[in-house]
Amino acid sequence: MLSACLTAEQRSSMNKSSLKQLRKSGRLPGVVMGLNKESTMVHLSMPDFKRWMRRSGSGVLELQIKDSETIPVLLEGVQRDAVTGDYIHVDLLRVKTDEPVVTKIALNYIGIPKGTKMGAILQTQSSFIEVKALPHQLVSFINVDISEMDIGDTLLAGDIQLPPGVAMISSENELLLSIVTPKLQAVEAEEESAVK
Repeated sequence: MLSACLTAEQRSSMNKSSLKQLRKSGRLPGVVMGLNKESTMVHLSMPDFKRWMRRSGSGVLELQIKDSETIPVLLEGVQRDAVTGDYIHVDLLRVKTDEPVVTKIALNYIGIPKGTKMGAILQTQSSFIEVKALPHQLVSFINVDISEMDIGDTLLAGDIQLPPGVAMISSENELLLSIVTPKLQAVEAEEESAVK
């Protein structure tokens, strides 16, 4: 399932002030690369991109380049302004619809762990897992119910139920989140600072 469709327009190489003007007009500069094709410089709607990032920010999306074909792409990288946090550039990777791709899928944690109701702390290590699948089998996110997690419980990548046709690339033992007591968290923080 393709997660979204965004439209883009080709652009030429631009200097710093021209890119700033482009962003002020509500456009996000980017580049489309991959599949041994020449990179294409583009710009797309900043509001549309922000909306897509809020909804998923992962998975395959269809990119309609004006006066060209629609191509499936993956979000390869995004640059943000260090001060404002605004998006300033996006890298998109072309993919083939009939070949498996490796990408990250967002995890949407649902519920309040019962352990936190007894004073424990939810410690999140990651909200993504790396997977491999054909583009049409990818989903934007996976819902994970964590409401039954108790003090001392952990969630590993191997615990995630994957959609049909999607294979796990992340280590099955990768820690995604844990429910820890405040005392244990303080000890872990001390150990981390001692290692540094």
